[in-house]
Amino acid sequence: MVLRLGDIGFGPAAALLASHGLHLQAVPEGETIPGSYWGECEAGLIGTTVYARPDTPVHSLLHEACHLIVMPPERRARVHTDATDSVPEEDATCYLQILLADQLPGVGRERLMADMDAWGYTFRLGSARAWFEQDAEDARAFLADRQLLP
Repeated sequence: MVLRLGDIGFGPAAALLASHGLHLQAVPEGETIPGSYWGECEAGLIGTTVYARPDTPVHSLLHEACHLIVMPPERRARVHTDATDSVPEEDATCYLQILLADQLPGVGRERLMADMDAWGYTFRLGSARAWFEQDAEDARAFLADRQLLP
């Protein structure tokens, strides 16, 4: 079972997002999450706001937030639901979400990578960990070029 936002609380996640100029908007249980690309309990985004419910997976929240962090500011204000612009941006998003997981109490990169695998993220080397450790130089370079590495 993947770690859910309700398991760690909205406070730490909201603080992490705020440190990157983003807002976390809590959505009541059972309500539709605005801007959710995947639907159901997956996080959504509209502009600089990430929407999530207590049952939203932490990996989903971080992934959508990281899309906003890695995209140019001029696109960020206009984004609604679908944030993907390119494969390099998607890879940088996945890499950054793993790094930022270390900043959430009770999460960390090990748990996040396991949850990414459980959810069904696909990587050339078969797992988030293998990709992160052995095949993500381009994603790291993307983030370094934009001074986005924590």
